[in-house]
Amino acid sequence: MTGDRKNTNRNADELSPREIVAELDKYIVGQKKAKRAVAVALRNRIRRLKLDPEVREDIAPKNILMIGPTGVGKTEIARRLAKLAGSPFIKVEATKYTEVGYVGRDVESMIRDLMAAGVQMVKQEMQEAVTAEAERRAEEVLLDLLLPGKKKKAAGAASPVIRPMGSFSLNPGDSGGGPSLIGTAIQVGIPVSRSQDGAAVPAEAEGLAETDAAEAGPSDSTREKFRAMLREGRLEGRAVEIMVNQNPQFPAFGALGGGMEEIESNLSVIMGAMGGGKKKKVVTVKRAREILIAEESEKLIDRDRMTDEARQRVEEMGIVFIDEIDKIAVKGDRGGGHDVSREGVQRDILPIVEGATVNTKWGPVNTDHILFIAAGAFNISKPSDLIPELQGRFPLRVELDSLGKEEFLRILTEPKNALTKQYRDLLGTEGVEIEFQAEAVDRLAALAAEVNSRLENIGARRLHTIMEALLEELSFEAPDIAPVKMPITEAYVNERLVDLVTDQDLGRYIL
Repeated sequence: MTGDRKNTNRNADELSPREIVAELDKYIVGQKKAKRAVAVALRNRIRRLKLDPEVREDIAPKNILMIGPTGVGKTEIARRLAKLAGSPFIKVEATKYTEVGYVGRDVESMIRDLMAAGVQMVKQEMQEAVTAEAERRAEEVLLDLLLPGKKKKAAGAASPVIRPMGSFSLNPGDSGGGPSLIGTAIQVGIPVSRSQDGAAVPAEAEGLAETDAAEAGPSDSTREKFRAMLREGRLEGRAVEIMVNQNPQFPAFGALGGGMEEIESNLSVIMGAMGGGKKKKVVTVKRAREILIAEESEKLIDRDRMTDEARQRVEEMGIVFIDEIDKIAVKGDRGGGHDVSREGVQRDILPIVEGATVNTKWGPVNTDHILFIAAGAFNISKPSDLIPELQGRFPLRVELDSLGKEEFLRILTEPKNALTKQYRDLLGTEGVEIEFQAEAVDRLAALAAEVNSRLENIGARRLHTIMEALLEELSFEAPDIAPVKMPITEAYVNERLVDLVTDQDLGRYIL
């Protein structure tokens, strides 16, 4: 998956809007207008980065407002677009934020979360670049753990010797009436030992000589034998004792308000600078290798460069998807305390979308060129219920279409991650081979559309409930009946689902 992201990221500059739409078509059915809008927005960001810096600063992103019922692909379009571009991306719920002065999360935390996502993305890429060196260093540490004798001898240089020589008395006053100082004289020196001819040899030099002799002799061959065994995997189960970093644990301050999030970040920075302490742990060689590779990767990463690159990527290519924005829209009259609170959230979001500088634990982040994509069903409120200033910050509005039987049929079969393919692969791990016949898939799409028309319209999410109800018994019995080949026919679909669909009361709870 990481390699795919790298390849996609490398070719993103070369993708035309038409090719971007074609990539989105692999995972999302329909919604051509929404795909065209996000494709143009992504292409404009690529075009902007090719301009001179003076011109580039004046070009603001064209934020998008998606309008459509739940389950039609709003979130998936934004998520796939960010993955295609290799951009830092987060999805947030507008209803989780509160106006300044209320208990809850402040809107600036969405930028802190985006920066955290950017740092993690860049860190992972940098770790992959130093994987080979980290593995080499981890191997050397493992060999030191498996062959501790040589390490002890190398570190066995004698410490200075301190010998008492007798006591002394000092009276600083001539008359003898003042206070006197009484102490012990000591001698500090390098310990010596006798060579074969009786000459004195410093013990430190003797220890180094022994170490050099040991390294030149059988120790090297033994180390290479262990290295070969280590690479062949013959020592994976052996236990070794290593020192691991002990990360401090903090309580969750986020629920107490925005100020607490900053306190939590500052505590993390302080404890990280202090090291957090280490503790001994006995693990297998296999687990020790994983821990040591992670630690060595951390040492090899240039954290300043990582932070700078992450900040630049967030500011130039970051995408924030604000879902459920219709839930903070004020309907009709603007009275009532709750409505005032929701309008306050809009006012707090406005400067973030317009362009502001948000302080994070990685430094200030400017939001001028971050792309914001807002989405909502707007089945109760209307986009015009948002405050005018916020409406103006989402100039591109796209309406997504409701899904019917034809779209459900395509969703079940066409995308790379189609539900029929997912369930076939899942049950295949148990030795149960299922095959969906065309008539059965057509019947599933028709039942999903029928239930959506009679109950709540939850879009493509209805297919998940339909498929779970269809294959529940087979999934439960799979380990007991495997291996077996099971065709999913139209008759099987009717047998499992028709009663649930026709029974209004039962269907309301299950489907």
